[in-house]
Amino acid sequence: MSKNQSYESVEITDFAAEGKCIYKSEDGVIFVEGDVAPGDIVDLRVVKTKKKLKEAVVTKIHERSTMRQEPYCQHFGVCGGCKWQHIGYQHQLNFKQQQVMDHFQRIGHIKDVAINPIVGAPVTEYYRNKLEFTFSNWRWLTKEQMDSEETFSRNALGFHVPKRFDKIFNVEHCHLQPDPSNAIRNSLQAFGLESGIPYYDVRFNRGVLRNVVIRTANSGDLMVIVQFGEDSPEAIEQVMQFLVNNHPEITSLNYIINLKGNDSYQDQEVVHYAGVEKIREYMEDLTFYVGPKSFYQTNSQQAYELFKITREYAGLTGSELVYDLYTGTGTIANFVAQKAKKVIGLEYVEAAVADARINSELNGITNTAFYAGDMRRVLNDDFLSVHGRPDVIITDPPRAGMDLPVVETILRAAPQRIVYVSCNSATQARDLALMSQDYRVAKVQPVDMFPNTHHVENIALLERRS
Repeated sequence: MSKNQSYESVEITDFAAEGKCIYKSEDGVIFVEGDVAPGDIVDLRVVKTKKKLKEAVVTKIHERSTMRQEPYCQHFGVCGGCKWQHIGYQHQLNFKQQQVMDHFQRIGHIKDVAINPIVGAPVTEYYRNKLEFTFSNWRWLTKEQMDSEETFSRNALGFHVPKRFDKIFNVEHCHLQPDPSNAIRNSLQAFGLESGIPYYDVRFNRGVLRNVVIRTANSGDLMVIVQFGEDSPEAIEQVMQFLVNNHPEITSLNYIINLKGNDSYQDQEVVHYAGVEKIREYMEDLTFYVGPKSFYQTNSQQAYELFKITREYAGLTGSELVYDLYTGTGTIANFVAQKAKKVIGLEYVEAAVADARINSELNGITNTAFYAGDMRRVLNDDFLSVHGRPDVIITDPPRAGMDLPVVETILRAAPQRIVYVSCNSATQARDLALMSQDYRVAKVQPVDMFPNTHHVENIALLERRS
C-alpha cells in the first residue's frame, strides 16, 4: 500500500489511542484523525506509511455515525483541543472505560479485576480553571479566509494549530474556561492590535507580547500572568496598566520577562504587579492557595471527586503513616491528612513544595511534612530509615509514570496499600505489572477530568499479597 492510496465508502471501525479512529482494511489497520467517528461511512486517502503504521485522512463523508453530535465550537476542526466534541458524551465515556480495560489487560496483564464504571463529568464545557494563550505574528488563516477579499491582521492571540509550532489561530470564543476568560483575552487582543506593540515571532525569538495565562478559581478569584519576549519597560507598563484599568475583576496580576527560546516559565522570575499574590481554591473545608507557578488540577470539580476516591481507597483510620509521591502543591496530602497520623509529601519542584507547606499552615494542618528533590534520589532506603516505612503510599506521577528505581524503593518499603493515581493508564498498567508479584489490584476507578478529549484519569488500589 502506497501513500495517496484511496479507499471508498468504508466504515470507520472503532476508536484508537490518542483520540484517533481506525479502519480495519485488508491491508491492515489504518489510523484516521480529525472529524471522524466510529460508524461513519467515508472515503479515505492514505497520507503516511511507515512500517506497520498507516495514517489516512477523510476526503468525503457518505454517512454519519449515530455516535455523532453537532460540534458546539466555531473553531472545531482547526483547534487541537476538544477533538471529541462531535462525539456524544456517553460514547466518549464508553471508550475511556474500554481504554483503561485494554491497557490493564494488554500491558499490565491484569484480567482478574472489575473496573468500576467511569465517573463522568457533570459539566462538559467551561470546566478548566487554567488556560494559556499565545501571541504570534504568524497567524493561521483558514482556506475560506485566504480566499476571501477581506484583509486580516497577521497578529493572533490564541492556540497553536496542531503540528505547527509557528502557527497560531485567533481564538474568538473558547468553551473550555468560564467567563471572564474570553472577555479578558479578546480585550487584550484588541489592545495589542491597537497599540502596535510587537507580537512574538517564534521563528526569530523576538517580539514583546508572548503569551498570557488566565486562572479562574472556584472562590471567584482570578489570576492573569502576561509573558513578555523582550525587556521593554514602556510596553510592559502599557499592557499591565491596561489590564488594571479595564479589568478590575483580576485579583492577581503578574508578568514574566522570558528571553528564552521556549515559553516555559518555571525557571523564570514572576513579577507581582497588582492585587494579591495567590488565588484561592476551595475543597471541603480546605483552602488551597495557588501561585503563578503552582500546579493545581485544571478541573476543580472533578478533582474533588478524584481526591475523595483516593482518600476512600487509602482506607485511613488515623493511625497510618502515608507517603504522597509527586505531591505537587500538596493538594492530596493535605486533603487526606485529617484521616492519617502523618503524611509525607515528595515533589521535584521546590516552589511547589513551598506552596504545599503554606497550604498546610494556612489550613492549620500540623501532621504533614514536605521534601523537594528528584524522586529517584530522594526516595531511597536512607529516607525510609529516617522517616519510617509507610503504611500507605499514594502516588500521582506525570504521564511517563514512575521510574524503575522509584518502583523498586516502593517494593522495599512494602506498604500495606498503594493508591496509584494516573493521567495515563498505559504507563500506569506498565508500573502495576512491575509490582504484581507483591501486590494485587483490588479496585480500579476511571474518572473523566477532560470531557471532549481522549484523556482519562484512573485510580488503582493495590493491596499487599499475604
